[in-house]
Amino acid sequence: MLWIFAGAPFIEQLRGNRQLAGALAAITAAVVGVILNLSVWFALHVLFGKLTEMHIGPLRWYAFDPLALDIRAAALAAIAAVLAFGLHRSLIEVIVAMAALGVVTQYVLG
Repeated sequence: MLWIFAGAPFIEQLRGNRQLAGALAAITAAVVGVILNLSVWFALHVLFGKLTEMHIGPLRWYAFDPLALDIRAAALAAIAAVLAFGLHRSLIEVIVAMAALGVVTQYVLG
C-alpha cells in the first residue's frame, strides 16, 4: 500500500503523457483481469465444497458439483449483494452486517 500511495502522484502526472497513456491503459486492464480472476477463484472456493481443476493444453478451469453448494455461504453472499447493490449500503455497513450475520449463523447453526 505504501508503494501505491507514494507512486500515485507520479502516475497521475504520467497520464498526461500521450506516449505512456497506452502503457498505463494496458496496466489498468491487466489489474482488472487479476481482480476478476481472484474474485471468481474466491467465490468458487467459498461457495462449493469440492472443486476439480481441469486442464486442456494451456487452459485451466475449475469444475464444481452444484450439489456441493454451501447453502449458508450462498445465502450470506446473496444478502451481501442485496445490501450493496439493491439497498446501496456503504462498504463498511455491508462488512459489519455480514460479520455479525456470519457470527450469528456460526453459533446458531453450528
